[in-house]
Amino acid sequence: MAAGTKNPTRILIVGGGYVGMYTALRLQAKLGRREASVTVVDPQPHMTYQPFLPEAAAGNIEPRHVVVPLRRVLKRCQVLTARVTKVDNAARYAEVENLNGETQRIDYDVLVVALGSISRLLPIPGLAEQGIGFKTIGEAIYLRNHVLSRLDQASSTQDEELRRRLLTFTVIGGGFSGIEALAELEDMTRFATRYYTNLAPEDLNWVLVEAAGRVMPEVSAKMGVYTVERLEARNIKVYLDTLVKSMEGGHVVLSDGTEFDSDTVIWTAGVKANPVLRETDLPLDERGRVRCTAQLQVEGTSNVFAAGDCSAVPDLSKTEEDPKATCAPSAQHAVRQSRVLADNVISSIRGRKLGEYRHKYAGSVASLGLYKGVADVYGVKGKGIFAWLMHRGYHVAQMPTFNRKFRVMMDWILALLFRREAVALGQINDPKAEFEHASSN
Repeated sequence: MAAGTKNPTRILIVGGGYVGMYTALRLQAKLGRREASVTVVDPQPHMTYQPFLPEAAAGNIEPRHVVVPLRRVLKRCQVLTARVTKVDNAARYAEVENLNGETQRIDYDVLVVALGSISRLLPIPGLAEQGIGFKTIGEAIYLRNHVLSRLDQASSTQDEELRRRLLTFTVIGGGFSGIEALAELEDMTRFATRYYTNLAPEDLNWVLVEAAGRVMPEVSAKMGVYTVERLEARNIKVYLDTLVKSMEGGHVVLSDGTEFDSDTVIWTAGVKANPVLRETDLPLDERGRVRCTAQLQVEGTSNVFAAGDCSAVPDLSKTEEDPKATCAPSAQHAVRQSRVLADNVISSIRGRKLGEYRHKYAGSVASLGLYKGVADVYGVKGKGIFAWLMHRGYHVAQMPTFNRKFRVMMDWILALLFRREAVALGQINDPKAEFEHASSN
């Protein structure tokens, strides 16, 4: 739709994560009210800054401070807390369902697909029943209370077999999410043992299982080896080149024959594109992602754009080596792609040439717990407290809005001065239990 058209261009953004929120922020800043109207649809009323989930789970950051309320920052957009159930781009409309189960049709001129990804589950016996994901703030809060409650239960039982099961924590997946979740939670539980007279750090049994031969493929092999060495120095058992065969009833069986009981199984072994994409008429690749051009337009369309984990965007930095290479699912790509996407949406409305998404790999940083980390940024490798500071500095800089940056930094300062609180609020996971107990007596 060209500039100067009487009615504003109707832009619909499905998904309020990295891509959805950053794109909407840029559009509301650069487009006039007479040029376009922007509607954002997401099942959650906030965007979650996922790199801070491990610190939120470990109690270093207040959970509310790692989420950004969409309505607060997208003041010139219409925000709907609902789930997209269907997209018919041929007819230019989407169907959404709100929390009450009511459905409505939203017509659009330009569509931005920012549906992100969900946990990729494998057909492992017991995984659906025993596994806990680590992609949402709800899961982070649940894990914190669950893990600390295992310490409470272990300190209150005289059954040694049950005690070992309660104090065995298993993380499956050695990517950034798994390593940081493991490191932060292990750090928290080791700190918490000082408040139990009958528990010691040596009683804890943290286990990492990774199917590949190394952890964190995003950093150099040398830094990956260093990470494993640091984890093992903390008595964390690391199994590489190992698959989980079963975890029924909390009994974990590994492909190398190792068996043990674990009351906590954290699943971080990969993601997959949001399955809602199958309810659209958009072209998908073999992994269920929307096929895109380097301009972040969906192939075969002129009005649909996509970016982030749900999209197959050509990686122009690798096309000489592999013409079919696509960008990896990462926050770094999502944030950068959203800027190009927003500018291309504006260019399409104003009849200008679209730009290509071409990135230069900046590197990676990861936290391994308090004062510990690894970094590989622009060829500069770091470890220990230096890398930990780089990790915190980079992510607080990327955190949206000054409000959230300030709150996160204050959390860090308070945790440094007064130490973090290591107490389980188990009632959060079942808030009606006491009320139901009282009503039955």
